[in-house]
Amino acid sequence: GGVSLALAGAARLTLARHLARAARIAVCALGVTLASFALFPQLFIYVGVLHAIAVIAIVAWPLRDKPGVATMLGVAIVVAGLALAHPAFDAPAWSWIGLMTHKPRTEDYVPLLPWSGVTLIGIGIGHALRRRRFAPLDSLPRAPRALAWLGRHSLAIYMLHQPVLIGALWLVLRAGAGF
Repeated sequence: GGVSLALAGAARLTLARHLARAARIAVCALGVTLASFALFPQLFIYVGVLHAIAVIAIVAWPLRDKPGVATMLGVAIVVAGLALAHPAFDAPAWSWIGLMTHKPRTEDYVPLLPWSGVTLIGIGIGHALRRRRFAPLDSLPRAPRALAWLGRHSLAIYMLHQPVLIGALWLVLRAGAGF
């Protein structure tokens, strides 16, 4: 996320396109919440990976061209997310922050702390890569066409993989019950 945001900033990604992408991810996150509630009402996903990506993409946008600030803030957020906890954050309404004393009952949990910090650190890494401090990007081999296609359609692939896996598991279990 953060590396891509830094590289997209270099490619002059507009705020409008960035927000449109975040909105697509947020709509998919809502779909995940609704589908998981229908399948697993006791453990439905309300702070999952797509929820986090959508929110963190918006929160990180202003720091995309400030790698030093992003990295320092990112390290502080990761440390805070790993070291701090308080029972006040255990309520479901606050669990998205990440400072709870125990993991909430859900099938997927990706809170803002520490994960937004990882994205902010990624902005610093992305800028370093762009400046060729760690690796010359131009010398990396080009991805095969199929791999590049997968990268351009990763959200659709992500959204399809769970129904496919759940359907395959259902078929296997159903076939196993017949033996």
